[in-house]
Amino acid sequence: MAAVLRGSRYLLGGCAKHVTMAFASTRSMASKTQVGFIGLGNMGNPMAKNLMKSGYPVIATDVFPESCKEIQELGAQIVDNPAEVADKADRIITMLPSSPNVIDVYTGPNGILKKVKKGSLLIDSSTIDPSVSKDMAAAAEKMGAVFMDAPVSGGVGAASSGKLTFMVGGAEEEFTAAKELLSCMGANVVFCGQVGTGQAAKICNNMLLAIGMIGTSETMNLGIRLGLEPQLLAKILNMSSGRCWSSDTYNPVPGVMEGVPSGNNYQGGFGTQLMAKDLGLAQNTATSTRTSVPLGSLAHQIYRMMCARGYASKDFSSVFQFLREEDPQ
Repeated sequence: MAAVLRGSRYLLGGCAKHVTMAFASTRSMASKTQVGFIGLGNMGNPMAKNLMKSGYPVIATDVFPESCKEIQELGAQIVDNPAEVADKADRIITMLPSSPNVIDVYTGPNGILKKVKKGSLLIDSSTIDPSVSKDMAAAAEKMGAVFMDAPVSGGVGAASSGKLTFMVGGAEEEFTAAKELLSCMGANVVFCGQVGTGQAAKICNNMLLAIGMIGTSETMNLGIRLGLEPQLLAKILNMSSGRCWSSDTYNPVPGVMEGVPSGNNYQGGFGTQLMAKDLGLAQNTATSTRTSVPLGSLAHQIYRMMCARGYASKDFSSVFQFLREEDPQ
């Protein structure tokens, strides 16, 4: 029904905007029909599970079949490739590692756009180059579908608890329909503007996150070398003007907090390699917009060095361990 309504809207392209809004509104009120989900990694898996908890049947796929086992046991239908997902669902969410992965999943030989239905809503929650989001939106539009970028912030913990923040770019009249699904996985769903602006917001956030984590790690390391107990120093920082997310929620020093990667040998969480990738995106956009980002550039260099030194698969808070190893003994 939803696909029919939105397909009709495309046929009535010359109608007034209020008619378009009416169709989009009807679309957003669609019953909990099957939702496609592509990419069941550290973030995608709990996101898809939260959709199912909210009553949405899920049809999913992942390039690594073993990633599908847990959600299949919970009742999700698993298919072989993105095209099969698009053949069975007219609302699809993708959560992928990088721009090349997104391009392949959408436009590759077995991509979504090979079998996408007219009127389908395609939401990409990957963190990628804003220009790629715009290219995917244009390709989807040619097939009569709608593409929106909706990258997330909050990490694996927020993905599991359904408290992610989504930064959404795309047609404003489609935001209500997107928010219906995204609200099942997040506590905050923010409309940013046209396609690509969600990615812009995410890139800016992650550049600040990296800078803040490095600053917190340097500060904690210096305090420890000056003889302060790490728990005490963290307590002081968190009641003072130096307080930040990296100090009070995701502290990088082992033993200071429970339930964070630093307490588990930096396993899980948000990988250093992914942070380096996101900082690379920030550098590319800074270059193209002629924007000075000296701290962002230094953060990018540090995370690239970490990847070359064996930290690629560890959580990005392992920058504390990296800095400790760099200290002269």
